[in-house]
Amino acid sequence: MTKYSFVLLTGEKEGFLEQLQELGVVDISRSVKPIDSDSSVMFHKAERARKTLEFLESIDYSKDADAEAIAKTTADIEGNPVDFVEECRAKLTELNIAIANANKQLSARLPWGEYDKKAVDGLSDLGYSVHYYSVDAKRYDEAWGELYPLQVVYEDGKKVWFVTVAPKGEAYSFPVQETAAPEGTYAEAAAELERLKAEVIKCKAGLLNAKDYIPAIKEASNDALVELDRYLANEAGQGAAEDLITVFTGFAPSENDADLIEAFDKMGVLYIKEEAVQEDNPPIKLKNGWFARQFEVFTEMYGMPVYTEFDPTPIVAPFYLLFFAMCMGDAGYGIILLLMGIMLNKGWMKIGMFEGLGSIIAILGAGTMLVGTVLGTFFGTSLFDAAWVPQWMKGCMIVGDIDIPSIGTLNIQMILAMGIGIFHICLAMTVKAICYTKRFGIKENIATWGWLLLIVGGVILALLGVGKILSPEAMKWAVIAVGGISALAIYIFNTPGRNPLINIGAGLWDTYNMATGILGDVLSYLRLFALGLAGGMLGQAFNDLALSVRGDSVITWLPFVLILIIGHVMNIMLSGLGAFVHPMRLTFMEYFKNAGYEGKGAAYNPLKTNK
Repeated sequence: MTKYSFVLLTGEKEGFLEQLQELGVVDISRSVKPIDSDSSVMFHKAERARKTLEFLESIDYSKDADAEAIAKTTADIEGNPVDFVEECRAKLTELNIAIANANKQLSARLPWGEYDKKAVDGLSDLGYSVHYYSVDAKRYDEAWGELYPLQVVYEDGKKVWFVTVAPKGEAYSFPVQETAAPEGTYAEAAAELERLKAEVIKCKAGLLNAKDYIPAIKEASNDALVELDRYLANEAGQGAAEDLITVFTGFAPSENDADLIEAFDKMGVLYIKEEAVQEDNPPIKLKNGWFARQFEVFTEMYGMPVYTEFDPTPIVAPFYLLFFAMCMGDAGYGIILLLMGIMLNKGWMKIGMFEGLGSIIAILGAGTMLVGTVLGTFFGTSLFDAAWVPQWMKGCMIVGDIDIPSIGTLNIQMILAMGIGIFHICLAMTVKAICYTKRFGIKENIATWGWLLLIVGGVILALLGVGKILSPEAMKWAVIAVGGISALAIYIFNTPGRNPLINIGAGLWDTYNMATGILGDVLSYLRLFALGLAGGMLGQAFNDLALSVRGDSVITWLPFVLILIIGHVMNIMLSGLGAFVHPMRLTFMEYFKNAGYEGKGAAYNPLKTNK
């Protein structure tokens, strides 16, 4: 990054910032969130437009029960379309509540049917009161009709609805509790329900028509964001000479220097150009190839690297792919994901939550297909046991158990997961040693190199010993050399110039943390084996269940196919969720921790006219 310091008269800063937005490559140091009431209003305006766009793009009334009536209804949109959509959404919520209440009223009034409300109210003028009752049919007593002026209004075999009339002012009692009088007739309730439904249709028609305003709302949203961006940049300027002069600090990729210098010279602005350094806290723009670029989202989720920090994406990409594929562990599921990614990219399939993720889904699917084949699982069946799989392919599969002297028989895929974990952590520690040495110098990282030599060197020596590549004598001296040099770096020279006793104490504390931390980190990689095993067993269980219902009759094929489809779809969803979360956990918790990755950098966010 190149750092630019701009000095201009305060009255010229608004026009200057507009010109920077036209250039679209200069990141002015500024806040990324509202800082006062004015910027809050701008942010709220942009946020309202964004939510309105999301809602309008998601609505589809083609499968609505009243789809035909909605399509035929015209609704005028007056004023701001964002205000109109928000009002319609609020009104729809109120109408849905009102419809629920209207349906309750309709059910409550159904037994009372139609009656002349004026005539019933007229009984009160004549000195009589009407009492309403609803009782279970078993409790209803025919003798009540001989004791009271009673009229049964409705009965359905379970309940009986009836009324009695009694003179006002006289003592009155009845064996059962009185119920509330109907608030109106059934026809009135039905008419109110129809009116509410018509209002709903009108609202939905209005929202459907509002989709025509999506381009205008997008433009308004962008304008609001551009205005907010410029305002925040404007407020970030530092006043000088009694606010007659304003100074802005900005950053741009160094490859744009020649074009920017030419543009600034034409603008006639006074600027100072210098190479950005760590103390400036410049923004970060990741630069990766096509493959690694698909995984930059995971780096951004955790946090951008600081200016002198190593971009972890090139290492995150292949390992996340490997971890995902091992957690899914099924070649058949990989084919499904690969096809899904291709269809999303081609536009043949549209799923809102996966929009723009077609490439990475296809990559993960291809990796799962390859790793699933190596692990020997295809839609829950064992490829290694299948007669139709060629022998050369079975020779490439990692399946079965292995005997380890002094330990016993272990699953080879479990050992593979542990081995990958050890390699991943050793790689992280190597990256940390190199990156920290570059950032802080070798003097501050002697202990880091000591731990790297001890752990990585120990792993290498263990492998050489198991393979009997070194003689026992050579192995003894190699262990002494690695252990001795590591001990000096960890316990004696971890902080040069400090009291050796303090260094020894600090080294012992680091030893405790390393011993407990590294063991837990390595064991954490067992999830790669466990998740793949669980998904394979669940897939096999669905296969066995489907086969158990299949018989010789053609009709038994329907439940067989349904169980297979529903079962494997559920398994793909469950396995996919685990395969997404757990590799991310291994990356964030195990790799980033052992690699010393901070992720406290700011993302490159240039002023531009298209936000």
